[in-house]
Amino acid sequence: MTNLPPLVRSIPAPLWLPLFILATLSFSACSRQEREPVATVAKTAPPIPAAAGVNLITAIEEVAEQTIPAVVHIEVTERQEVPNPLFGFEQDPFFRQFFGGPPPSRQLKRELKGLGSGVLMDAQGYILTNNHVAGGATKIEVQLANGERYPAKLVGADPQTDLAVIRIEAKEKLPSVTFGDSDKVKVGQWVVAIGHPRGLDQTVTQGIISAKHRTGITSPTGYEDFLQTDAAINPGNSGGPLLTLDGKVIGVNAAIATTSGGFQGIGFAIPSNMALHVARQLIATGKVERGWLGVSAQDLTPDLAQKFGIPDLKGALVAAVTAGGPAEKAGLKRGDVIVAFAGQAITDAAELRNATADAAIGSSVPLTLVRDGKRLTVQVTIGNLEQQTELLLASVPRRLGITVKAVPQKTTVEYGLDPNLGVVITRVEQNGPLAAAGFEAGDLILALNGTPVEGLASFGQMVARLHTGEQIELIGLDHRTGQEGKIRITTR
Repeated sequence: MTNLPPLVRSIPAPLWLPLFILATLSFSACSRQEREPVATVAKTAPPIPAAAGVNLITAIEEVAEQTIPAVVHIEVTERQEVPNPLFGFEQDPFFRQFFGGPPPSRQLKRELKGLGSGVLMDAQGYILTNNHVAGGATKIEVQLANGERYPAKLVGADPQTDLAVIRIEAKEKLPSVTFGDSDKVKVGQWVVAIGHPRGLDQTVTQGIISAKHRTGITSPTGYEDFLQTDAAINPGNSGGPLLTLDGKVIGVNAAIATTSGGFQGIGFAIPSNMALHVARQLIATGKVERGWLGVSAQDLTPDLAQKFGIPDLKGALVAAVTAGGPAEKAGLKRGDVIVAFAGQAITDAAELRNATADAAIGSSVPLTLVRDGKRLTVQVTIGNLEQQTELLLASVPRRLGITVKAVPQKTTVEYGLDPNLGVVITRVEQNGPLAAAGFEAGDLILALNGTPVEGLASFGQMVARLHTGEQIELIGLDHRTGQEGKIRITTR
């Protein structure tokens, strides 16, 4: 994806009105096609039939009337602690002369408010929304379309897919949406978006599905399979529904590509099939368990496709196989090209990652491979992604002399971090490399050799590739002051 560099924004991010700066991504420019003269098309093109039971004149009116009662307005409050810039200067004569009083505290507290949307999944009050709307909130309040307001509790959140479920307990009977099959959505299909952009309640917009299977939009390693749409969505639409003309939810609006902070014709929605899969796990257990294959895969290039005997560019090339993982046990090798998973064609590495994550843990799945130009099928037993993390983290104490854990949500809120970023040190060996550099339990590691640490598995993979005596650079965050710094160490 090249050529055009807009800002991609979660809407909101996390919808705090003062904070609208997100990551810059690149997208390919649309190709132009020559069209026949209108008169010629009118003579030869058959009329486009309306979908069964859909009156194109009144369809959007009916979708709005049917769905607005089940779309909610979400107001969130997040309390953060940020480093006090005056801390450490209490002994400075200038500070004491002009400020006086008691010494400053290490942290300052601030309160941020944000807005978002959500959809009522059922009459029990479960509401599907985005993680960046509700995941880090300390207080959540929901307003129904009829004006009634209720406090809400977070049921569970999944930063990897940017989804969350909250719940209200209402006295009245609650309406709910109907979900459709996002796999059956077609490019060019008309869709409707409903939400609360910039606090404007019950806003309805329309457009089409511009593209499917967009990946790498908000995170290069996340579980993404976005629907792209030109239905107008803005900050405040996050968590709201993207619907077909027969009123079925086929997406959860999540992000926009923009250079202005507002809608510019490119919006992204999480497919309903992915959203429902995640939401049901969050409701059942409060967390999401994902399948694990134990391979590092990459997309095919024309040169690689020719080298490995793939007539087209469809497939995921196995770049590495994790020792002791499910793939190794099933006989997969580096250089294999996975072209089908459980009978479904695999077009690229992202599609393989998503298919594996959705597979039932412990299930036996057929993989179709191309090896040395020949197709073969192997059975692999899907493992738990937590197993991968355990295997990858085994090298961390040996190389760095520390143990780590995932960054708690409270800590990401406290320091204003991306919820997918970093690991927390839980123990530091007295004679280890990081102890000598001054690291302590509670400190965070945010990057290694300039590459962001995106969670435990990411950190484990980075450390597993290190060698004895290698010079590396870490970006750490001091848990006492909240300050970041670069430190060079030598692995052991």
